[in-house]
Amino acid sequence: MKTRRGAGFPISILVEGITDEVVAKRLIEHAGLALGAVYGGRGKPYLLQRLPAYNSAARFAPWVTVVDLDNDATCAPAFVAQTLPRQSDLMRLRVAVRAIESWLMADAEGLAAFLGVRTSDVPSNSDALTDPKTTLVNLARRSRRTAIRKDMVPRDGSGARVGPNYSGRIIEFVVGLNAPWRVDVAAEHSDSLRRCIAALVTLRSLLASE
Repeated sequence: MKTRRGAGFPISILVEGITDEVVAKRLIEHAGLALGAVYGGRGKPYLLQRLPAYNSAARFAPWVTVVDLDNDATCAPAFVAQTLPRQSDLMRLRVAVRAIESWLMADAEGLAAFLGVRTSDVPSNSDALTDPKTTLVNLARRSRRTAIRKDMVPRDGSGARVGPNYSGRIIEFVVGLNAPWRVDVAAEHSDSLRRCIAALVTLRSLLASE
């Protein structure tokens, strides 16, 4: 017997880490879908190793996978073609170009206000950045707010790529009390984010028809 799902059926989520998780959850809710269990969270190699198994599971229940492109391919379609050439009907593999931070920077005004920098300091085409994470850290480095710099910028000599509470600040920006990240505004300036939202909407339509 075929399982009836509907648009309220919970979506399983597969992500690299905590910042990707909060962004994915925000986008799933934005698309009018219900949140389900979260898997992965141990980095990109772990995610890619298990992706085929979760793709098989997506023959029967809906899944959303969010992964950074990084420098693994020239573009998102090429990455998807080499990573998961045959997606199950209920799998949505979405690629942030080139990292999830590019989607956050696409709301330049919102991010500038959150970080305490000028809007003009935020790159106007975040999808074109080769290293969005480093760009975001460097923006935080210019912040007028000591707490932002302390949390997001790595300490001299630490060898770390980001500050000690980098993830916490990203979470605050995306899903915090005031949640200044404006998804619709960001989608107007990031093609990969716009495509992600469109894919989630098609998943919702597919589920609603069942």
